[in-house]
Amino acid sequence: MLVRKLLLIVIMMLLSMTGAVYADATTGDSIVITLGNDLKPVQREQILGGFKAPNAKIITVTNEEEHKYLDGLLSKSVIGSRAISSAMIQLSSPGSGIHVETNNITWVSKAMYENALATAGVKDANVKVDAPFQVSGTAALTGVMKAFETATGQRLDENRKRVANEEMVTTAQIGQQIGDKEKAAELLTRLKAELAKQTSKLSDDQLRTIINNVASQMGLNLTNQEVDSLVSILRKIQNLNIDWNKVLDQVSSYKGQIQDFLNNNPEAKSLVQQILTFLKQLIDKALAWFH
Repeated sequence: MLVRKLLLIVIMMLLSMTGAVYADATTGDSIVITLGNDLKPVQREQILGGFKAPNAKIITVTNEEEHKYLDGLLSKSVIGSRAISSAMIQLSSPGSGIHVETNNITWVSKAMYENALATAGVKDANVKVDAPFQVSGTAALTGVMKAFETATGQRLDENRKRVANEEMVTTAQIGQQIGDKEKAAELLTRLKAELAKQTSKLSDDQLRTIINNVASQMGLNLTNQEVDSLVSILRKIQNLNIDWNKVLDQVSSYKGQIQDFLNNNPEAKSLVQQILTFLKQLIDKALAWFH
């Protein structure tokens, strides 16, 4: 088991190193800011000042667009009647994954955004989500997806966007109920990892078994209602018929579990470092040939 984990660590670190070698070619080429359409002028300037990207392309997102994906998932009173949340997205190098930072977001964690954005089809991007005052953050996902589409010139699949929003809301609700947003995000990530192992679609009972097993491993006691909500979202996630191994590789919080493993296994950390040092030397020599 240790050897298998070690091999996974080496492979993922090699991917990270490879991305770093070519980062200068694409990082920062496309930056898009999406502002809530109902921001007051002073709030707009506050947000733009926080993003510190004077040359970014600026677009807006409306409350109607937010309702398009959140109606039926949250009450209209929770969604609100104004578009306030704003976001900045910066495309990064292939293989770098999705990295999210937040400010004044109270209900949705960074890992929840990363998970949902990966489900929607967003990849290799640095994202900042902000608001002029504290908000739940549920509406911000719409703006981030719109900004990604503008930055890349490509439309995301509408069904994936809807499932991504439901995934975010479900995870946030469970996080609120268990009192730990990060645990809720980790739970969804682990469940996706379990789906990635499957060669055929699972029944609701099989999904419940996986949910209960993973929750038990994490020390979580879920209610029947929470399990049912997870079965519902996993069913929709499963029906998207996409490669979840590639999706999970986009979630930087998921990759962070590798570092946790290394910290808890010093002998593995030492060996991996030796391998990476050797490979870095080879890469440096290869790059020197082009100078």
